[in-house]
Amino acid sequence: MPQRHMDRLTSFDTSFLANEKANGHMAIGAVLVCAGEAPDQADFLAHIRSRVHQLPRLRQRLRYPPLGLGTPFWVDHAEFDVHAHVRRVSLPGPGGDAQFRELVGGLLAPPLDRAKPLWELILVEGFADGRFAIVYKTHHAMADGISAVDIGMLLFDTEPVREPAGGEQPWAPARPPSGAALIGHAGTGILATLRRFGRWLRRAFRDPGRARRRAGDGLAGLWEVTWNLFRPAPKMPINTAIGRGRSFAWADFELAELKQVKNAFGGTVNDVALAVVAGALRRWLLEREVAVDGVELKALVPVSIRTEDEHGELGNKLTAMRGPLPVGVADPVERLRVISAAMDSLKASKQPLGAEAIWGFNDWFRDFAPPLLLAPTAAINFSTRLFNLLVTNFPGPQVPFYVLGRELTGIYPVGFLARNHALAIAILSYNGRVGFGILADPEALPDAERIGAHLADALAELRGPAQIASPADGNELAGDVRPRFARDRERLGDG
Repeated sequence: MPQRHMDRLTSFDTSFLANEKANGHMAIGAVLVCAGEAPDQADFLAHIRSRVHQLPRLRQRLRYPPLGLGTPFWVDHAEFDVHAHVRRVSLPGPGGDAQFRELVGGLLAPPLDRAKPLWELILVEGFADGRFAIVYKTHHAMADGISAVDIGMLLFDTEPVREPAGGEQPWAPARPPSGAALIGHAGTGILATLRRFGRWLRRAFRDPGRARRRAGDGLAGLWEVTWNLFRPAPKMPINTAIGRGRSFAWADFELAELKQVKNAFGGTVNDVALAVVAGALRRWLLEREVAVDGVELKALVPVSIRTEDEHGELGNKLTAMRGPLPVGVADPVERLRVISAAMDSLKASKQPLGAEAIWGFNDWFRDFAPPLLLAPTAAINFSTRLFNLLVTNFPGPQVPFYVLGRELTGIYPVGFLARNHALAIAILSYNGRVGFGILADPEALPDAERIGAHLADALAELRGPAQIASPADGNELAGDVRPRFARDRERLGDG
């Protein structure tokens, strides 16, 4: 399997641990809504036990080296017990969306326990309308948006098979490393770094032109990343100290609608999604009587660099860009055009190379340098000075999935709240629909649920000029995750 005993965290993975402070924990995940009666707990546990071996990281925990010598390791957790990661809760009456939203907020609020493998599943039953849900959490140090989807898909089948498939695979945890062994890794890490440096020098001498081009691109990217520090994000009500609580709301739409808007005005589906978010935030800020004229929010937009053959591997394969959210532009079509032009410029820039260069340089020293040395980079990566909120958009599977024969009808992804960031919006497409998950601090933003309602308004603003008719089944209101038994099965891409 891709995950081995004693894998070491990259400096980028470790940055999510270093930044976990002041109530800003780095758990991500999804709210998964399914049609039908919830499966029996014994069947659900047997289902998970039969598949957990497919991702060995799910049975591994963090182990920190003595004296802070290098980044942490993933090691087998000898006391692993699936009961510590899978539980079941029931909605209070009357079992509707209001109770579900409140419950999900409470489930997302606590940080994950670093003494155990960093994931959990909570099955939610007790709905009044014939559905159930699964709330999935994992740590961002273990998974980015794409690999979080991979983990979630371990639950599901492409056919409605109602019985658990097979039994639990035998597993014997590897012996935990001693402190002396971990210290020894620091010494071997120094030698490994020297060897990497020697190989780099040999490649540079063999092909100096290529080395100059790569160095030039890296330096240009570093300059662009540094220049951003002198162009701070505007001060907004969403950038404030956050508490321990979390609230969660959601909305979803037909993926075909976003594609039709893209075809009418140009750009990409991601550009349209950002424009919808910008339009919703503009309406929400105006409701709060916040001046928006000429304001352009900055969104931290993660971009996956995970290749096809890296699906199933955990860890982060990401770079990040500062995407624009021009809430000060009143015209919805012009707002989309501003976003498309800016995103094209960002993709053509060297900023992603600069970010990769920073983390690549840090990785040279991850085997022996204290993680404390990563703290300045992590602080920059998650600085309120650079961005106002996280907006992440990843493509999901475009065919229906099932858990023990019950159809998965909706996926609403969960981002994270960094320190002084009270709002995050995550977007994921699944089976011809696009789900928006809105995570907020309820004390700082008690009305964040309104953003979900405004997403529909923002999409309608774009649909009108594009002369796109409203879908026959209508768009669901924020928080409305009623099961959909008749679904368009056409396989839709995310281009």
